[in-house]
This record gives sequence, C-alpha cells and structure tokens, in this order.
Amino acid sequence: MPDKALKPCAHRGCPELTRSRFCPAHQKLENQRYEKFQRDPATHKRYGRNWKAVRALYVAEHPLCELCLENGKHQPVEEVHHKIPLSAGGTHAMDNLISLCSSCHSSLEAKEGRRWG
Repeated sequence: MPDKALKPCAHRGCPELTRSRFCPAHQKLENQRYEKFQRDPATHKRYGRNWKAVRALYVAEHPLCELCLENGKHQPVEEVHHKIPLSAGGTHAMDNLISLCSSCHSSLEAKEGRRWG
C-alpha cells in the first residue's frame, strides 16, 4: 500500500513536509499546548507517570490493534483504551485495557457516545 502524500506542517510558517498534521518538532509543541489549555485538570491527574508505565507494558504485550486482529488485519497499536472509563470507576488494570489503532479507537468512542461529550 502506498504511503500518504507529504503535506506542509500545519504550524504557521513551518516549511517542513510531513505525513501527519504537524512535523515532529511542532507535534511536541501542540501536545504541550493541548495538555495546558484544553485537557481537563482532573483528567490530566488520572493520566500521569503511572499510566505511562502501565500503557507501555500493555503495548509491549499487545503490539497490534486487537479489533483489527479479529478481522485478520495487522495494524500497529496507537491508542490504549479503557473498557470501563476511569470516570465511571474503571482502573488501569490490564483486564480493563484494549489496544487499538486510531480508526478503531475513534469508531469505538463514537459508538459509546464518549467522543463528543
């Protein structure tokens, strides 16, 4: 399958070409901006250093999207999803997690009605 075409970085004035929205340098800045201004502070508290360690362990054990594997596709994991959300009493326990690609994660969030609040 061919790669996506290169397009300009979405950061104003950046001449770099990228396959995603931002070049690697500006993606880091965009992530910091999102964490500071758009993410709820309570959510930020739940996803700290402990979550990063749990996520890394889970991704090491499940490197492919689990929903795509059921359909015979091999997509690398991009998101680790909580089956029962933390806001509804879920935990970071391994049996409450599922590894997903971005496409499967978006469709699952939309089905559950959590995507747009």
